[in-house]
Amino acid sequence: MSLSPDAPSLRLACAEDAPVLGELIELSVNTLQAAQYTEAQRQAALGPVFGVDRQLIDDGTYFVIETADAEIVACGGWSRRRALFGGSTDRSAAAGDESLLDPAREAARVRAFFVHPQWARRGLGRRLLEACEAAALAQGFQRADLVATLAGEPLYAAGGYEVVERSEIPLGNDLTLPVVKMTRGLAHSLLVTDSNSR
Repeated sequence: MSLSPDAPSLRLACAEDAPVLGELIELSVNTLQAAQYTEAQRQAALGPVFGVDRQLIDDGTYFVIETADAEIVACGGWSRRRALFGGSTDRSAAAGDESLLDPAREAARVRAFFVHPQWARRGLGRRLLEACEAAALAQGFQRADLVATLAGEPLYAAGGYEVVERSEIPLGNDLTLPVVKMTRGLAHSLLVTDSNSR
């Protein structure tokens, strides 16, 4: 599939993007997650669960999509580290640690996908997902795991991810955030995508 010359472009995020990404994440969460989570849940999750993860940026595994005017309208990444979610402001036990995964026997992590509300449902999430999967596969990973929000679950299901379990992340003050752990075999899925594109 070829993109038009004025289509938003994909690139790796850099440290200077962090303030803009923080604003995008907050806007995305408070708009696109509003139907699934209460305001109290969203506000409690901003930072600990939904936030800019500078480790992903430093690792060169976080992508942004920007318009011709250099406006960042979507972001998402993958990780070779153990943590399943979380911004740089918090590294809770639920999120996991930052030790490196073994590609030969462990799954890469797909993480931190957010889209500007005005750009929702235009294929940006899918584009980010394909970029993450290709990069993880190139690093030797054969599988990817993720923790999806209720709003994000349809995107990942459409991309071939299967539900492993449903759980709730503790947020404090008797609040929890329902999420869905999902997984997908990368080698098989990318071969299928490639053959379907011919």
